[in-house]
Amino acid sequence: MNKLIPLNSPNDIPEQFTSTPISKLIEYHNFNYNFENFENAQILVGMCMDHRKHLHMPDNFAYIIRTGGANLRYSEFKVSYAISVGGVRHIALIGHSNCGMVNLISRKKQFIQGLIDASSWTKEEAEEHFLHFAPTFEIGNETDFILSETKRLRLRYPKIKIAPMFYKLEDSKLYLIKEE
Repeated sequence: MNKLIPLNSPNDIPEQFTSTPISKLIEYHNFNYNFENFENAQILVGMCMDHRKHLHMPDNFAYIIRTGGANLRYSEFKVSYAISVGGVRHIALIGHSNCGMVNLISRKKQFIQGLIDASSWTKEEAEEHFLHFAPTFEIGNETDFILSETKRLRLRYPKIKIAPMFYKLEDSKLYLIKEE
């Protein structure tokens, strides 16, 4: 967690993000700024599907893609749509503490049993499903994954400003992730 940059006041927002939709997202969420009205999305937010997070922001402000671990590898067409048709030029990629996509192997037994109980899958079907997909969706460390995904997206969309961010469940605040 030593890679996190606290955003305790608007002065903590780095210059590269000031007066952008990224700073507006931080201001709305962390500092309860009054909402403006938006006709069109200003930003794309990529974040985890986890139910424990909620962003405080106005309606129509953002396209939001929620995937396990904020992994946008398999949502790239949606990213391209937000950029090309939606006109967004900023992306906030937000990981979070205690992400379920970290150390998936530790949840293997629960995953398999859950599918057996809830979906009437056989043990073999559930185990094959887990073994096939878990390596694809395992993210390792939350902050390291967000930094690597930010780098990948910047190479793919070089004119788009992308902010690697982190949501701490412990205080429900957004942080920037320090890039080295």
